[in-house]
Amino acid sequence: MTDALHEEGQSLYAIVLAAGASRRFGSPKQLVRVNGRPLMHTVVSRAVEVAGHAVLVVLGANAAQLAPLLRHSPATVVINRDWEEGLASSIRAGVLHLPGSCTGAMLMLADQASVMTEDLRRLVGTWLRQPTYIVAAQYGTTLGAPAIFPNTYFSQLLELRGDRGAAQIFRRNPDRVVRVPMESAALDIDTPEDLLNLSS
Repeated sequence: MTDALHEEGQSLYAIVLAAGASRRFGSPKQLVRVNGRPLMHTVVSRAVEVAGHAVLVVLGANAAQLAPLLRHSPATVVINRDWEEGLASSIRAGVLHLPGSCTGAMLMLADQASVMTEDLRRLVGTWLRQPTYIVAAQYGTTLGAPAIFPNTYFSQLLELRGDRGAAQIFRRNPDRVVRVPMESAALDIDTPEDLLNLSS
């Protein structure tokens, strides 16, 4: 996929958002083992399979515990010192670290354990065919992450505030969003019960 990106003249970066405090889970959920590996390691590895070295991992709460997990990964760690504000601050931190050559950013959540590499490849393939459009996962009636934003939307991502993702950008630009059905994105691990659902 990275070769395809190069051939298409596009430079895609993946931003894995992993700065939250996991309050509802009760402990750092990024460390929870899924199929024998820490969850964050699994999610970042899938991002690397699609984007190669062009992966940023935004850490905040528990960064000292989590950063060592990525010691042998080609991903770059970005520290979000404003993580207590919520998700928007992590999106901003990631976008601010993108190089000027970047033409698209794929936002990923570190707790979407069921989103597989193949799901991400479908998303990227769709974006390569329409690189001026936002491409977002659709599950049920929800549009959300993982989602790819062309660089023309980076300024809108930098305006986000609070504990909200990019849903308002989807609402503001409904005719510029391509929907990719992805039921695997419906499950994110917020509570221990969610982890049981993943296992069942």
